Amino acid sequence: MKNGLIWFCRIAVGLLFIFSGLIKANDPLGFSYKLEEYFEVFHITFLNGLALSIAIILCSLEMILGFALLIGARAIKVVWGLLLLIIFFGFLTFYSAFFKVVQTCGCFGDAIPLTPWQSFGKDMVLLLLVLVLFRNRASIKPLFTAKNGDKAIITATLISIGFGWYTYSFLPIIDFLPYKVGANIWQEMQTPPGAKPDEYEIMYTLRNKQTKATKKISDKEYLSSGIWKDTNWQVQGNPESRLVKKGFEPKIRDLNIQDAQGNNYNKELLNSPFYSLVIVAYDLTKTNINAIAESNALAANLIQNFNTRVVFLTSNPPEQAQKFAKDHKLVSELFYADGVPLKTMVRANPGIILLKNGTVVNKWHYHTLPAYDKLVKDYFGKQ
Repeated sequence: MKNGLIWFCRIAVGLLFIFSGLIKANDPLGFSYKLEEYFEVFHITFLNGLALSIAIILCSLEMILGFALLIGARAIKVVWGLLLLIIFFGFLTFYSAFFKVVQTCGCFGDAIPLTPWQSFGKDMVLLLLVLVLFRNRASIKPLFTAKNGDKAIITATLISIGFGWYTYSFLPIIDFLPYKVGANIWQEMQTPPGAKPDEYEIMYTLRNKQTKATKKISDKEYLSSGIWKDTNWQVQGNPESRLVKKGFEPKIRDLNIQDAQGNNYNKELLNSPFYSLVIVAYDLTKTNINAIAESNALAANLIQNFNTRVVFLTSNPPEQAQKFAKDHKLVSELFYADGVPLKTMVRANPGIILLKNGTVVNKWHYHTLPAYDKLVKDYFGKQ
């Protein structure tokens, strides 16, 4: 029984850590954005410059420890590492849930969104399993000799770090975001007819002048009970709005493409029946200048030969963006949007998106910027 329990915990914890690390390593840049949210909460924003490196290391560490546990290599040190890691994650998820700060922890990336309390519950189950392993760490038997086990861990380390660096450099292998290839951005922004919105109730805090007692009551109870007629009960502070039932929520809610005057261009740009090229550079102060020059040359050829509409999207202020466009002789139209959806569109700065009828036909990291002849052959020469 004891040996069976240890093996169960060993397999469950090992596979879950590998899965968790692998999902996040599929999109380390997205995980780094989540880490920056935590850095802001704990007032350690000086670590923002290291967020990507920390993200890749954490993802790799999860996969390495999970793999090492499965093969039983360095068992005592590995179990110690797992215990410390799950305590750390448990603290973060509890803090997020209790203080309502980071409302999606990123435990499984964008593949399986969890609320902070769900994440905390998952971590507590994992902690229980890890504690079983910790208590019986001397009973974890290796599958290989110590030398071969170390070689396997070294190999796993190289693969884990290499995988995270690869997906950062060439976009996620599997895109779980709403702007993935094949998605229609305009449709993802719409609420279908008849869809129910979120349901809220208003909560009042009442205080009795005579007894000094306080209680919370909903707006419906406040009216139906007739307590509002009793002058002894007074409303304290401002009423609070509380979500009762979650309604339909479009996958894309925060995209607002504007010109420098604040005019919205969502409908116009996302309903064009022709190919449009969108260059996304969410932060011009951190963008790759060489890639900007290459994408600009590509845009010039497409505009000249196919009259293609090329849009340059950024979150920088118009004055700064217009100076950047002038300095780099950009041929594309300048538009603006919030940095959050731009980071979600494509995990690169800059990134390139090919649109048609609002559908993402393809997208590229600036490291894999397509050649003009390739674009003509695959797309523009067939339209």
